Amino acid sequence: MKRGRSSKSHRNALALFGVLVLFVTIALTPFGGKAYGDQLQNRQLEISSSVGGTHDVVYNFSFGFLQSETLGSIEFQFCSNDPLIGDPCTAPYGFDALNVQLASQSGEGGFFVSGSSTVNDILLTRPASSATPGNANYVFTQIINPTDAGSYYVRLLAYPTTDGTGAPNDTGGIAFALNSQISLSAQVPPYLLFCAGTNIVGFDCTTATNEYIDFGDLSSSTPSAADTQLVIATNGQGGYGIWVTGTTLTSGNNVIPALAADTASQTGTNQFGLNLADNTSPQVGASVQGPGTATVEPNYAAANRFRFVSGEELASVPHADDYRKYTVSYVVNVAKSQPPGVYVSTLTYVATANF
Repeated sequence: MKRGRSSKSHRNALALFGVLVLFVTIALTPFGGKAYGDQLQNRQLEISSSVGGTHDVVYNFSFGFLQSETLGSIEFQFCSNDPLIGDPCTAPYGFDALNVQLASQSGEGGFFVSGSSTVNDILLTRPASSATPGNANYVFTQIINPTDAGSYYVRLLAYPTTDGTGAPNDTGGIAFALNSQISLSAQVPPYLLFCAGTNIVGFDCTTATNEYIDFGDLSSSTPSAADTQLVIATNGQGGYGIWVTGTTLTSGNNVIPALAADTASQTGTNQFGLNLADNTSPQVGASVQGPGTATVEPNYAAANRFRFVSGEELASVPHADDYRKYTVSYVVNVAKSQPPGVYVSTLTYVATANF
């Protein structure tokens, strides 16, 4: 067997192993009538990556000696065709053990990597000495995996000589498989959930009902009040904002003035305003609900203080946020001198999310 390479130094650091590679125990039939001694027992191989072409891979071999014998060298021959001792060995394409390091050894120790090792053949050597029955472990680093996915084989041979010549005392084979790397991808779609209605069950926008409020007859002695609900959530990383646009209540040329500043409800005074608070005067509205963290803008957050300026922001949050339910409370007051008529207003709530 042709060998040729500069000598290698060995490491003391033990590598960790994260990938368990399929291994099989193979009973070998003597080739061409030759006798190769006993079978190495409990053969296993664990490698740190099962992806073809990976560099700096750690190969962890374990096997056992069946009986006392002289041991001077151990050969690890990597082949792509079969594990049978004596068959011609085809080197796996892309496999490279020229820079291999023996990181650790246990059981039968005292070995170092021989300078006669080749790209697909690692030879460990030591002064020939007696080996006792039991398990041994050898960890190699700086190996390059074969390029292609598929099955590969390692032939193990233990020699009484120090240079891997002559008949081996013990032999064995191990098969291992490399896989193609699997890439996974997924996408979380951006969303903005937003709905309005006079009643919404929980945070379920499919239950939103009624977009019309009838205040009935307006009175100078009693405030008129009602509310609607808004539900919103988004995964936009820049959060969201909610704005209101529209007009105050009008009937032809007659107008109930909107409150341009935060103001308490006053009966007998022309007023139209709203807020997003739990009010007691009049009794209308509710506090913000839900697991989100968005907050109401200060102009509309104070209980019993009402305001309406078209285009103003009502609530916001600067990051992705879970469900929030806002209750928008409306208050209307009229003076005795307010002309009769059917007063109408249309309000539009706009939500924008920042992705």
